[in-house]
Amino acid sequence: MLYELNLKNVGPAPTMSMELARRLNLITGDNGLGKSFLLDVMWWAFTRRWPKELNKELTSGYPARPIDPRKPAAISFRLDSKTRPVAYESEYSPREEAWTGRKGRPWMPGLIIYAHSDGGFSVWDPTRNYWITKGNVDVQERIPAYVFSPAEVWDGLELDDGKTRTVICNGLLRDWASWLKEKGEDAALMQSALARLAPSGEAMTPGPLVRLSVNDARDIPTLKMPYADAVPILHASAGIRRAAALAYVLTWSWSEHKKAAQQLGEQPTKRIVMLFDEIESHLHPRWQRTILGSVLDLSRELHGDVEMQLAVATHSPLVLASAEPFFDPSLDRLFHLELMDNAAVLAEVPWAKQGDVVGWLVSDVFGLRQGRSIDAEQAVEAAEAWMRGDQQQLPEGLRSQAEIQAELERVLAGHDPFWPRWIVSAPDGNGASGSKEPPRRRSVIPGKIGGKR
Repeated sequence: MLYELNLKNVGPAPTMSMELARRLNLITGDNGLGKSFLLDVMWWAFTRRWPKELNKELTSGYPARPIDPRKPAAISFRLDSKTRPVAYESEYSPREEAWTGRKGRPWMPGLIIYAHSDGGFSVWDPTRNYWITKGNVDVQERIPAYVFSPAEVWDGLELDDGKTRTVICNGLLRDWASWLKEKGEDAALMQSALARLAPSGEAMTPGPLVRLSVNDARDIPTLKMPYADAVPILHASAGIRRAAALAYVLTWSWSEHKKAAQQLGEQPTKRIVMLFDEIESHLHPRWQRTILGSVLDLSRELHGDVEMQLAVATHSPLVLASAEPFFDPSLDRLFHLELMDNAAVLAEVPWAKQGDVVGWLVSDVFGLRQGRSIDAEQAVEAAEAWMRGDQQQLPEGLRSQAEIQAELERVLAGHDPFWPRWIVSAPDGNGASGSKEPPRRRSVIPGKIGGKR
């Protein structure tokens, strides 16, 4: 478990600090302010390697470098040890172009799973990726981590050093097909994961194996869909493939960890950390509304009483709205990155329910003034200025009541909640035209257009 992270002269700000919660850590903020970077540093803190170092096909996960190369740069953090949290600090060595640790590497942190925004994954397994100490020096004779490009999640991960070819993972297509044929525990876990990740009423149920071509000898898993009984997973939508890849990596990493622990005569880990970058990526709003709770439920189902910590970067107000029923301030935290004085500032945001997506959009977390289009926002603000009698705030083209009325008719829906305020404020309460009818094609009755008031 990661308790604390502190950055100096590295990343999007001169300094940055965060104290993480035990269970769920949500990270929000505008593009380019460092959400993905924070997850990369967390992965590095646990594993002492950067994803991009281990797989050049990834689009993120580059090694961190100082902002100002003339000044010292440091990354410090607190992690679990066998008995208590221990602080570690690393400084950047310009000549070695590497981060060197004062207190050595962290104690075995447990199973670490990192879902990248591009569809790749990184996995660090304490039974297969551990360090070995020789002469008081930590060396990694074993593979330092398993880092999958998006294609390797599906087709498999192999390492070839010129002498030995090692198959690390068969990939989703071959493994899932094999599991379905065996009808064993892995197939059941994969099916349970798919069922958990799908929204209510849209269960992803495996169908029969199929061949895509007479020249392709692979047996391809399928899903039963409302319009077909066997849609090859390769032909499914981007959102379904994203969910299937997540289900597979969670199933594969835990299954392989347990098998490796059994081979070594050890007990499976009691700690699992999951890092998610843009957890809503490719997902329809209905799926965004359930994905966070589904991941928590799935983790409990797969891992039982294992201690679980999640760090999730998101741009989605639906993801935050979906957290309201289970967010516990004693176990969870919300962080927000914003630009202040030309520097990114990370701050913990006191948790408060916002009620719905619009409430989150106009909260400090997202900072929108309204949940409408930009044109509609400008028209409503002009109308509000006109109602206040503040002529100086009226923009060009929206200086008169008639101009504002015409623009509101163009940009607002007939059931927009602003219409009653505008109509009541106009002369005789009849709108800008002074007629006894509301504007044609408009109504203050939700869901109807052109009806009478």
